[in-house]
This record gives sequence, structure tokens and C-alpha cells, in this order.
Amino acid sequence: MMNSGMTATSSSSSLCSLHSFTCRDVNNSITNNSRLEFPHSYGFNGGKIVEQRGKKLKGFVPLKAGFWENIRSGFSKNNTTQVVEPPPSETRLDEEEPFEQEVFLVDKIQPDGTIEQIMFSSGGSVDVYELQALCDKVGWPKRPPSKVAAALKNSYMVATLHSIKKFPDAEGDDKVELIGVARATSDHAFNATIWDVLVDPQYQGQGLGKALVEQMIRALLRRDIGNITLFADGQVVDFYRNLGFEADPDGIKGMFWYPR
Repeated sequence: MMNSGMTATSSSSSLCSLHSFTCRDVNNSITNNSRLEFPHSYGFNGGKIVEQRGKKLKGFVPLKAGFWENIRSGFSKNNTTQVVEPPPSETRLDEEEPFEQEVFLVDKIQPDGTIEQIMFSSGGSVDVYELQALCDKVGWPKRPPSKVAAALKNSYMVATLHSIKKFPDAEGDDKVELIGVARATSDHAFNATIWDVLVDPQYQGQGLGKALVEQMIRALLRRDIGNITLFADGQVVDFYRNLGFEADPDGIKGMFWYPR
């Protein structure tokens, strides 16, 4: 997809100094003893956080166990592997429940009375040409629309941020604009990798990139995905480290093969 499909950043990207990151939670679930609530304003005057379902957001903490422990458990010499029957046909992977979640992150009122809401969604569709326009804004390279559409279709999860503006003199004529996107691929069981995180430059520096990634992690954890990884340019390593990601856990080094 975008930027060679190998980086995940909240702004423009480059092809140098890639770092692999891993984020894991205790017992592969959202913990109840560590609250990670968003700030009351993402840089907006008078902004406030609103969750559609009215529940407070819970946090997560990195696992203390080794990176491969979740995968290798049951396969070591001292463990007994339990044979698990494959799921019945009615629960095939292509029939999984979709990620249908919408969370209103921010409400703010402009001086002219315009109300703007920032909404996170993990179950909606993405227009390829809107996405390309967003990539242009952050300086990412153009890609064939057919390949972008295929990447979105084959992703395990596609998350978006939309700005919804309600004008005082135009009732029912809201302006909806795509301002952020991220996606994840997965084996639907143990692992997921986050790709192509980007936020409109006009909305950067307000905590929305952080909110986008955190909401994605929560959605993946609800599916019992325990190992979450990503690739990041050098200039955003600290951004992801502050979200709980580790660089090279257990000394593991990412390796890449490129056509010659």
C-alpha cells in the first residue's frame, strides 16, 4: 500500500531506519487495574472526549514474558500440547464478526457556531481516492488505486478518523472528511501487524494519532490477538514507545527480503 507498505507513522514517512516494534498486554486482555484515559482536549479549545457507548477506556501494559512465549507455549519439550479440533464451518474466518465500533473522540464548537466532531471507526469502508488525497497531504507516494483497494480489502482491520462538521445554517448538511487512517493484517489467532498510520497534517499534534493507535490495539485485544507489531521510521520511534511498544524485544531482529 502506501510508503512501500513497510512503515507506520503519524506523519510523512521515509524508507530509512526502520524499527520493528511489539506491543503486548497481560494475559492478552484489556486490564482493569491500569486506566489509560485520553486527555480532555486534543489541543482543541473546549474539546472533550465522548465515547459512544458511555464506557471509560481501559489501558494496557506490556507483557513481562518473552515475545515468543505465547506462540511457543505447548511446543517445548517439557509441555504437553493439547489437540484442538478446528472450528466448525459456521465460524470460518471469512465469517468473523466485523470490527463495527464508532467512538466520538472530540467535540468542539467553532467561533461561528460550527460544531466539529472527530469520530474513530473500525468498521466502515474507505474510499480509495479519499485515502489517496490524504496520502498526498502527508507526502506519501502515489500507488495504483487497484492495489490500494486490494490492500484495504485484504486487511484484518481498517480504522479511520473522520471530521464531522455541523454548520448552524445548514441543518442536515454535515461535512464529513477523512483525516486519519490505519490498518492491520493478522493471522486471526495470535498475531497482528499495524501498517500505514497517517493523520492529516492539519490535525497532527493534537493526540489523534495516539488515539487512533490505542483504539486499534483495544479492538485487536478484544479479538484475543496477543502479539501486536508494527514498523516505524526512526523519527517516530519515541511516539510508539510511549504507547507501550518495544523495539527488538528479547533481542529479536527484523529481517527483510527485497527483489534484486
